[in-house]
Amino acid sequence: MLDLKAMREAPALVLDAMARRGDERAVRLVEETVRADEARRRLIHEVEVFRAERNAASKAIAAAKKAGEDASRQIEAMRRVAARIKALDADLARTEAGIRENLLRIPNIPDPRVPPGEEGEGPTIAEWGRPRKDDIPPHWELGATHGYTDPGGAGFPGGRTPALDIERGTRIAGSGFPLLVGGGARLSRALIQFMLDLHVREHGYLEVLPPLMVSRDSMTGTGHLPKFEDDAYRTDPDDLFLVPTAEVPLTNLHRGEILADADLPLAYVAHTPCFRREAGAAGRDTRGLLRVHQFDKVELVRICRPEESEAQLELLTRHAERVLELLEIPYRRVLLPLGDLGFANAITYDLEIWAPGVETWLEVSSCSSYTDYQARRADIRYRPRPGARPAHVHTLNGSALALARLLVVLLETGFRRGEGVLLPEILHPYLGFERLELCR
Repeated sequence: MLDLKAMREAPALVLDAMARRGDERAVRLVEETVRADEARRRLIHEVEVFRAERNAASKAIAAAKKAGEDASRQIEAMRRVAARIKALDADLARTEAGIRENLLRIPNIPDPRVPPGEEGEGPTIAEWGRPRKDDIPPHWELGATHGYTDPGGAGFPGGRTPALDIERGTRIAGSGFPLLVGGGARLSRALIQFMLDLHVREHGYLEVLPPLMVSRDSMTGTGHLPKFEDDAYRTDPDDLFLVPTAEVPLTNLHRGEILADADLPLAYVAHTPCFRREAGAAGRDTRGLLRVHQFDKVELVRICRPEESEAQLELLTRHAERVLELLEIPYRRVLLPLGDLGFANAITYDLEIWAPGVETWLEVSSCSSYTDYQARRADIRYRPRPGARPAHVHTLNGSALALARLLVVLLETGFRRGEGVLLPEILHPYLGFERLELCR
């Protein structure tokens, strides 16, 4: 959340930031919050005045009793003061709760580097490789007609075991829950293991296996609640949420803690399945693996000092790009414009890969800095030096990478007529095979 003190001292800067986002509701919330904060401070002053009056009355009563005088008038006056204090305290609690609720619904202030524009209008910052542009079948056809079964290994009845089985996945759980089988399942597992090994051994991340369910406080801490509750899968009556991304448990590892300066920066990596209702995806292409409710992802989270966050974003993004380069997948880095910037994000780079079968660029990673926005919500601080006042850290995260769309591009770019689907050489030791073959 935003710093209330900064909002109070320079409301015009925050209002301008919300206007840059084109978020009229956020502008109204900021104005309402500033007014509520003024009311809160008036209430605090009024409560302090009445408490001083109550203390004086209490002393007067004690003195009157000691002198043997009638103190009934002072006692009645003190009761009226106490009732007034109780009413003011209730007003203050309601006002503070309203301020917090508003702060939870106001988005982050964009980084000055974020350009204007809407979705799809962000500038390309860097490109790598040459995208394949010839005629390729879409991945849902390739996955349904190609697979791999170990010699002598088990397969589906009849011996035909495709890598991707959309129909059976739908039969099991409904649309948006794809089923990977045989070579497809092996490919998914190989990608996960390869990415974890790379980030741990070469990039210096600590691997974490987090819970797949998180609390409301954890979801609120990263900014997923209250705004995106309709996109989340929630359990009842526990009020727990299936993780939409490992960003949530990894960022909340240090919720409520004060870290030592010497321990920063921190770097965590985790693989989890991710669950999203995609409530706002109506009308978008949902065929195959393009937009699903469950997918696997390897996630990177970095926690750092505020002055390091710009360099940390570049480092994290390079770690994600390195995965694509080792997999020999052409990509482009896009700086998201204001109209496409996430609610809690200050700045985001999207890594997009070309899918020749569906003829579109697909986002496979978003690498973002949240400045101190998540840290304030989750109360994650550090002590810059011994005895210094704690300050909020900066948090960053990025997919490295999300598997569903990565599988799309590996199937479509690897396809060779008459040869099957050739897979990146770096995966061969993890896979135990080199290609997906036409199912006979």
